[in-house]
Amino acid sequence: MEEMKRGYWEDPAGYGCLLCGHRLEKGIIYQENGVLYEAEKYMQVHIQKKHNSVFDYLLGLDKKMTGLSEHQKELLLLFYQGKSNTEIQKEMGIGSSSTIRHHRFVLKEKAQQARVFLVIMELLKEMDESRASSSDSATTATTQNSAPVIVGPFRLTREEVDKILKRCFPEGTNGQLKTFDLKLKSRLVVLREITKKFEAQRIYHEKEVNEILKSVYKDYVTLRRQLVEYGFMDRKADGSEYWLTEINGDEAENMERKKELKQLYKEMKSEGGVYQIRNTINQKVLVVSTHNLKTINGRRMQLAAGSHPNKQLQEEVKQYGVEAFVFEVLEVLEEKEEGPFDKEEELKKLEKKWLEKLQPYGERGYNKRS
Repeated sequence: MEEMKRGYWEDPAGYGCLLCGHRLEKGIIYQENGVLYEAEKYMQVHIQKKHNSVFDYLLGLDKKMTGLSEHQKELLLLFYQGKSNTEIQKEMGIGSSSTIRHHRFVLKEKAQQARVFLVIMELLKEMDESRASSSDSATTATTQNSAPVIVGPFRLTREEVDKILKRCFPEGTNGQLKTFDLKLKSRLVVLREITKKFEAQRIYHEKEVNEILKSVYKDYVTLRRQLVEYGFMDRKADGSEYWLTEINGDEAENMERKKELKQLYKEMKSEGGVYQIRNTINQKVLVVSTHNLKTINGRRMQLAAGSHPNKQLQEEVKQYGVEAFVFEVLEVLEEKEEGPFDKEEELKKLEKKWLEKLQPYGERGYNKRS
């Protein structure tokens, strides 16, 4: 839920936009309009610039994905904008404020039903796992020994893990680490083992972390940094507080959850392309590129609600009425399935092509020249 709300995922290498797949690398400073941003902050800038907001993106999806009617979507947009019941009543031409209150109640009821349904599905999943566990009880020990251990990108057997730990901890895992000059696979196994010395869901001050790591290895600073860099622990920006990340509870389950989340957004995503908003009275147009043509519905609602970012267009909507404007897809972006493909760059080229073709400036349109 939290990852879906913020619109991007995080892994040890960087951040990825769940809405369009755009990736940013950790440790690189990005520039936008003369302002410098760290990767995570710039991902937030990217979402705002390219998708307006996660709310707008999700609201623009088909009813098949949201379960919402167009009328409900329009109401949610107005609620999101902070409009009062009276303001919404006037904008939508609804009979009375009590009708708006009823709609609010229906939407809250829908949210409650969704929560109950999620709990039901979780209980069903747990019951299925419990049955599977019971049916395999006769071979539990064998299964545990043969079950793969997921450590970062590596899929290891229990024997491989034990062999690495025995080599790195000659006196046992409660003793001292012999060396940390290891290849990546062994280093991740060692870091995973070290996290067992920390409690889940507990906040540690830097001094506490240092004391625990000193009992493991003399170069505790390197251990601390590596635990954070490889995603086993997280910390505040000033380094004052540390905590275990979810990945330590059950790596395989957590990675599978991320995989399911990315697959969900992959199913939600549609084609990118270029569309125009055309004034049928004076034929002026606004040419726009988008990563997802399904979000056109959200832009249509923005016009109706008076919150479209193009002020000149919005002024003429007030003058002629929203029914005088139509949304028309000009071209769908063809995405390569193989080889390198920069969707954002290709969309820019496609938009430039249509800007040059239609010249929607001045009396001919609402676009502004770069």
